[in-house]
Amino acid sequence: MQTDRAAHERWAQLAIANPRASSVLHVLVAQMGRHNAIVASQTTLAKAAHCSLPTLKRALSILREQGWIEVRQIGPTGTACAYVINDRVAWTGKRDGIRYSLFSAAVLIADDEQPDREELGAQPALHRLPNLFPGERQLPSGPGLPPPSEPSLPGMEPDLPATQQPEPDPAMQEEFSQLVTGLGNKLRASDTSPDDDATDI
Repeated sequence: MQTDRAAHERWAQLAIANPRASSVLHVLVAQMGRHNAIVASQTTLAKAAHCSLPTLKRALSILREQGWIEVRQIGPTGTACAYVINDRVAWTGKRDGIRYSLFSAAVLIADDEQPDREELGAQPALHRLPNLFPGERQLPSGPGLPPPSEPSLPGMEPDLPATQQPEPDPAMQEEFSQLVTGLGNKLRASDTSPDDDATDI
């Protein structure tokens, strides 16, 4: 909830001149919806403001006359009204949205105003509609399951992790190199002398 600085200063003056009207305005602002409106009966508002019904009516009359609120009657009897708070005083949604005849509002009700107040909290559960009727199929919704595991395409196999081979010993590497060199010399020598036995290698 936001308030205009100048309106907030006037609100302080209202609290000095008429504390009860200021208190009722605080209740309305605290309960109003996104379009600066609240639907409630005067009895419920009187209980919320901790005052009598005549005191509430006088406070609402002052707030209406001084331009703090607008009152829109609901139904022919006027037992419940929509109270629209001046958007130059306080607002929660867009400041240009309260002039429409169709608006959303917070609805404040009291349990003792309900005709079935003795049964509140003990009513049977509401009728639950089945998820699927005969012949219907459930439509997929939500994130779903992860994709199945598929084999790799030919030629696109992923690289397998390699293991790190230890560095060879330099002395052993030199000995292995001499062995390979000697073996090569013997092979070349056997090629030049075909009468020699190949098993000497």
